[in-house]
Amino acid sequence: MRIDLSGKTALVTGSTQGIGAAIATGLARAGARVGINGRSERSVTAAIERITGDLKGEGPGADLVAAPGDVSSDEGCEQVLGTLPQVDILVNNLGIFEAKPPLEISDAEWRRFFEVNVLAAVRLTRAYLPAMRERGWGRIQYIASDSAIVTPAEMIHYGMSKTALLAVSRGFAKEAAGSGVTVNSVIAGPTHTGGVEEFVYQLVDEQLPWEEAQREFMRLHRPQSLIQRLIEPEEIANMVVYLSSALASATTGGAVRVDGGYVDAILP
Repeated sequence: MRIDLSGKTALVTGSTQGIGAAIATGLARAGARVGINGRSERSVTAAIERITGDLKGEGPGADLVAAPGDVSSDEGCEQVLGTLPQVDILVNNLGIFEAKPPLEISDAEWRRFFEVNVLAAVRLTRAYLPAMRERGWGRIQYIASDSAIVTPAEMIHYGMSKTALLAVSRGFAKEAAGSGVTVNSVIAGPTHTGGVEEFVYQLVDEQLPWEEAQREFMRLHRPQSLIQRLIEPEEIANMVVYLSSALASATTGGAVRVDGGYVDAILP
């Protein structure tokens, strides 16, 4: 199976590290021109240098565009839209998470999680979908989480935001019906990123070496995982790249799982 995204322009929000950086790398490897997004020019420039280095020697040089801007705000979205007024592929990856006892989550924190994890994606979809529909081709994806289905007691504000993304994705897929634009969610399972390493050490002994800490975390907090390990970001990226391609033209309105079998259900 060969995926060729040559001639397509993509934007991946929150793509300076972790899953977002892996997605951007995968799309660039497939030939897409990719907008790298983060809150600061410095972080975006550093990410472009890393991704360019990772792809060095794999054929034509990566076509990466610096698209800094805090897309959880109106001003940041306008900044990104000024750099990339049109895209063929939009990957709403930006997200925040933290562990906190449910009764200690303030109103401000509830609002912040909705603003960053949900409304930023809605805002960009509203900006980019009309032109995609007019051109008769486009791909919009939302990076959701197993927490959308299996709400974690230690971070229900995060779970709420990811559940909301499933509804947003399905709704916009209906808005795009019959246009050649597909809209999907990708349900990512427990994934190995720098942020997740910090989260793991919030829940297990900080003195443990990483491999032991990961095993302890999976045993105590994610025992349902069928692969019994954290997912690597590249494994999430593989699904996103496929859904971004012409090969996935009949997949829309879906919540596609890359969760290591964590969610104990046949369907989301």
